[in-house]
Amino acid sequence: MSLNLQKWSPHPYQVKAVNFLINNYSAALFLDPGLGKTSITLQAIKFLKEHGALNKVLLIAPLRICYSVWPAEIAKWSNFSDLRISVVHGPNKQAALEADADIYILNPEGLAWLLDARRRRLFLEKKFDVLIIDELTKFKHTNTSRFKKLKPFLPLFRRRWGLTGSPASNGLMDLFGQCYVLDLGESLGKYITHYRNEYFTQDYNGFTWTLKPNAESMIFERIRPLALRMGAEDYLKMPELITNNIRIELPENARKIYDDLEKELIAQIEGSMVTASNVGVATLKCRQIANGGVYNVAEGTSTREIIQIHDAKTDALEELVDELQGQPLLVAYEFEHDLQRIFKRFGKLPYIGGGVSAARSAELEKQWNAGKIPILLGHPASIGHGLNLQQVGRHICWFSLMWNFELYDQFNRRIYRQGNNSKVVTIHHLVAKHTIDEIVYNTLKYKKRNQEALFHALLEFSKSKK
Repeated sequence: MSLNLQKWSPHPYQVKAVNFLINNYSAALFLDPGLGKTSITLQAIKFLKEHGALNKVLLIAPLRICYSVWPAEIAKWSNFSDLRISVVHGPNKQAALEADADIYILNPEGLAWLLDARRRRLFLEKKFDVLIIDELTKFKHTNTSRFKKLKPFLPLFRRRWGLTGSPASNGLMDLFGQCYVLDLGESLGKYITHYRNEYFTQDYNGFTWTLKPNAESMIFERIRPLALRMGAEDYLKMPELITNNIRIELPENARKIYDDLEKELIAQIEGSMVTASNVGVATLKCRQIANGGVYNVAEGTSTREIIQIHDAKTDALEELVDELQGQPLLVAYEFEHDLQRIFKRFGKLPYIGGGVSAARSAELEKQWNAGKIPILLGHPASIGHGLNLQQVGRHICWFSLMWNFELYDQFNRRIYRQGNNSKVVTIHHLVAKHTIDEIVYNTLKYKKRNQEALFHALLEFSKSKK
């Protein structure tokens, strides 16, 4: 054991979370980033192992977290140095599965390989008795392959724990799948159709489900015993969080293009001859045009080209960078053409997104925290989990607003988290006036209120048990 290892000394709230896992065979930790859910879970594993109440752990997590978070946490603390971990991924994953370890970790996409008929015997021989899902929202949709692959094997695990900070980021419909993998339907029932029909009303075209009166409080009541909620603001000294909306005027030519497309969409809606696909395509193009470009497939071909339309947002980003005078800025982008316009204006900036390896991301994380990167670009789907960027950053800019509140929230919490010694963290939104940007921003605020209602109910339940 290295003499440089530190001893993990838990805060009182972390002790509470450890005990919650130990005392519940089905448990969800809804913890904000920065509260130490990884070390909390490792301590619970260690306790159960020492008391002969645990054989093997199967841990499912996003790939970046598989490689960078769990092994690093075990290596950091002397308390966990005797826990053996094996990452079941890559060309040597068979050997990793056959290795003798306490914790076997793989990404959700690896379930198809692990539970294939050819490896099922080895899987059963391991006698996994604890299932841990880090980023539980990966199992919110019951129609996904990962959910269907895992479902038949859930009863084999004596304990099932789930970890996430954003369980209902896009609405309470997301809770069913997450709760099912933990308690096999004890809280919200065994069938998604029954759950929908009991708590939601479907609109006339079948695309939208709306909560029935009093359904929200009924759902909260059902899942309260299953979940422990802890917010960073309640337990940590957090910087003040400020929102700065930078409103942008579209150039005249871009405004005409946008308005023509929007009118076409509205005309389709008013005529009631709209499919989900048509609405989705039109709104997606509206969002792209608001950013400055759009994808287009040339007629008679399958080739996708990028049409650049305006630089209003790029201009606004440059003005923000000038205003910050060298202060580090984390920029969220969504579309490839956004990235290209930013590169054209600022040069080839470092970024974490599609095609960037886990090793490269880890290196950029170190450089950023060392203050060596003034502007870091990140795609929310790539940077939203497993990276700690709070050492020097206190400014975030959303170049591209997106609908997904989970990715939005998790991206912001790469900086707004424990360890950030700034007094203020500012989130800048580039919002094109009178465009779908305004709708997306307001939707994100609504989703935040929705999730906060769930968190408040869980906190009140926790207090009532004291």
